[in-house]
Amino acid sequence: MASLGLGVAFTAWNVPAAWILAAIIASGAIALGTGRELVINKKFYAFGRGIIGVLAAVPLVGVPAMQLLGYLPAGLAVAAVTVGIGFGGGILLSRYGVSHETGILSMLSGGASIMPVIAHELGADARYVALTQYLRLLAVSMTLPLVASFLDRPGESTIAPLASVPWWMWLVVIAIAVLGNPLAKLIRLPVPSVFGPLLLTVLVSYLLTQFGAGGVVVPAPLSIISFLAIGWVCGGTLSVPALKRFGRLLPATLIFIAVVMAACAAMGWVVSVWLGISYFEGYLATSPGALETVLALSAEGGAGPAVVAIQLIRLVAILLMAGWLPKILKKL
Repeated sequence: MASLGLGVAFTAWNVPAAWILAAIIASGAIALGTGRELVINKKFYAFGRGIIGVLAAVPLVGVPAMQLLGYLPAGLAVAAVTVGIGFGGGILLSRYGVSHETGILSMLSGGASIMPVIAHELGADARYVALTQYLRLLAVSMTLPLVASFLDRPGESTIAPLASVPWWMWLVVIAIAVLGNPLAKLIRLPVPSVFGPLLLTVLVSYLLTQFGAGGVVVPAPLSIISFLAIGWVCGGTLSVPALKRFGRLLPATLIFIAVVMAACAAMGWVVSVWLGISYFEGYLATSPGALETVLALSAEGGAGPAVVAIQLIRLVAILLMAGWLPKILKKL
């Protein structure tokens, strides 16, 4: 009930990642107040992870393959810069008392709602990963509208009224969330709880489009359930020793957030010159996370397809990097 109350309030106040933050604060306060960790039901958490995978795939749906291919070189360059900064920052951070996996997952910019899930599966400290990811998300989400307001917009708004979600879409999304993980394990995909539903969502969306039914759309209550599950896992395991460790790492974390935002802003100028697009579009295309805010501003400003394409290429690269992180570290 505390999570729901805070979630409604944060949503009304337009707080980024409202439901996840609400769940973290509510469960964290109760865990600290009672002196014991809160353990989430494994089946509920598995379902929440499946919905997160569906949500991660939704922006991929409907983007023509040839259109994405044209932006591939620029997208890979942006991904290389982002991954390079994140990997280097994570290795440096590991010298202050966290594992390599924890440091790198904390510093990878993008997929904030997915990183704690991956951290949990890889044995990293999901609490610190969540803290760092949402600090970055908050900073980026709050500065994006401010910076974008000073930039020239390339076109008119493309936002259209949202249609209601049909009843059968609930069944489709639930089935994908439940079946994605076991199917991904059969073909040995990395991070099957996320990549299984993600790929299955793209496939199902393609099939639905062939029948004129449109792509997969996640009903709001299901997305809220998934955000609460992630937030409860992160906040429910908080303890006084963990908070003391996070406090010691906070200066380094804030410095990294500032560095990655500055680097991405500079990369945005490079991309705008490279592709012949406005800096408004280049800045949004290289933003380190806050994809929902980026897409909203892109639609409001009439930005072209470069923003979506480059963000999606970067997101896929980040997720692949996170999924194969144990193998990469082992080889190093």
